[in-house]
Amino acid sequence: MDTLHVVFDTAIGPCAVAWRGQGIVGVWLPDADEASLRRCIQRRQPGSAEAVPPAAIQDVVQRIQALMQGERVDLSQSPLALDGLPDFHRRAYELALTIQPGDTRTYGEIAQQLGEPGAARAVGQAMGSNPFPIIVPCHRVLAAGGRSGGFSSPGGVDTKRRLLEIERARIGREPGLFDEV
Repeated sequence: MDTLHVVFDTAIGPCAVAWRGQGIVGVWLPDADEASLRRCIQRRQPGSAEAVPPAAIQDVVQRIQALMQGERVDLSQSPLALDGLPDFHRRAYELALTIQPGDTRTYGEIAQQLGEPGAARAVGQAMGSNPFPIIVPCHRVLAAGGRSGGFSSPGGVDTKRRLLEIERARIGREPGLFDEV
């Protein structure tokens, strides 16, 4: 089955989604420029061709665009192709999918929920290799004490902070910067 992709504009720059059949196999956040983004797509999905997405994928694209505009959008039901991923990563991604826009968790909290309290670093590694950033909201997973931790998408931690600002994220359990008191 061929891998197809679409590049689309968002409030933070061009993003992309790749799919095979009805399952999403990759998501890309903005890179230095659109040409660089297209090279990244080809590195991860060699031979992927640009195409008009089917309705289910177009719906995900529109929801990503809305989320990047600051709307509270739930992407957790997006049709992800999780086959072929390590079991631990898949389980970590499934838990991350439950984190709503504006909320955050720590790597340690995810590890605890997985029943593996000493696996915070492994959760960080799973989030760092997340092929579905923004859909699997690895940007909502922070280091202990509300520290940002890493972010493997282009722009690194600055992109992570920008996404959290767009979502008016609450860091930990304390009132957020954008909460009315």
